[in-house]
Amino acid sequence: MTLKLPRTLRLDPSDTFVFEHAAEPGEWAVTGSFLFLDADPAALAPKARTAFRSGFVGVASLGFSTLVVVSEASEAERDAAVEALARHIHDRLGAPDRESARQAAREEIAVAASLCAPPVNSVIAMSRSLERGELRERFRTLQRRAAAPGADGLHAGARAFTFVETDEEPEESVDLIGLMRKDGA
Repeated sequence: MTLKLPRTLRLDPSDTFVFEHAAEPGEWAVTGSFLFLDADPAALAPKARTAFRSGFVGVASLGFSTLVVVSEASEAERDAAVEALARHIHDRLGAPDRESARQAAREEIAVAASLCAPPVNSVIAMSRSLERGELRERFRTLQRRAAAPGADGLHAGARAFTFVETDEEPEESVDLIGLMRKDGA
């Protein structure tokens, strides 16, 4: 049986802008929900709110990544990821002792491994929310768009953005007129 774990993926520099601390590309990753157990998403600063909504956590840096990629891992790599995460859980998050931190890290890595049922190189995105007082995570595997009939393979799916209609209301809004007035004042 092949061991698979998620690695952070950076397709463009956007993670470095949207998160206070972005994970380095290629770090082993976990969902990171433990960082938000007592958080009130509405009270978070904008970059922290973005991390809450869609950030995986790199185990080496505790930085955030919007995407992860399913990757093969050796047992030694998994064990190293557990130790790196356990260090953070103990040193930065206040676990009572190293063994408790290690057990929590093993559980987080096991959850991360459970996300890796799709084939190696599959890209996964997450959406996290607080519903009736409980953290809820939803995961989706991103698929490469098929080339349109007659299109060359080189440029198939090369657009960075697509627009999708939705009935959902946006969570945040920007008052562009108000911003213009502040700049002009």
